[in-house]
Amino acid sequence: MIRIAIVGDIGAGKTYIANRFDYPVFNADKIVSEIYNKDKNCFNKIKKKLKKYDLTFPIKKENLIKCILDKKNNLKKISRIIHPIVRKKLNKFLTKNKKKKFVILDIPLFLENKLNKKNDIIVFIQSKKKDIKKRLILRRGYNSKLIREFRRIQLPLSFKKKKSNFIIENNFKSKPIKSKLVYILRKLKK
Repeated sequence: MIRIAIVGDIGAGKTYIANRFDYPVFNADKIVSEIYNKDKNCFNKIKKKLKKYDLTFPIKKENLIKCILDKKNNLKKISRIIHPIVRKKLNKFLTKNKKKKFVILDIPLFLENKLNKKNDIIVFIQSKKKDIKKRLILRRGYNSKLIREFRRIQLPLSFKKKKSNFIIENNFKSKPIKSKLVYILRKLKK
């Protein structure tokens, strides 16, 4: 199995690209949402760490955003609880798909959390800043302070780009994207 990790800036279209590979995708953001909605044990741990906040189960994203923006250290507290759970789910996904030729890892903090293995293929998604901002504004619940907070915990984009095996310029037009994905998969099958 070849692991293809998708990295890039917030809003660059990592999930958009990951889903166009036509191979199993591990979408960490989706997994985190499921955990917030279904994992009562996780909720209890977060509630214990963030006692002064009015959190209820299932955890609402808006309430976590308030916690994160209220105190910088809260993001780290939440991450320490949620990341090990995501890691376990990633391991289950990899075990389930071990016979697949490729798996796609759509994990925003892939390099930051040292999830990369020696033979992983890293694909950097590049998009123009103005396009990223437009797409982020269209997202429900866009918050520029929150985006800055998340970018603060990420490695520099220049570092991610340097670590990558391939770069995809994402203009959200599917024809050039598809041809780039075909090119990448063809190179990896050799």
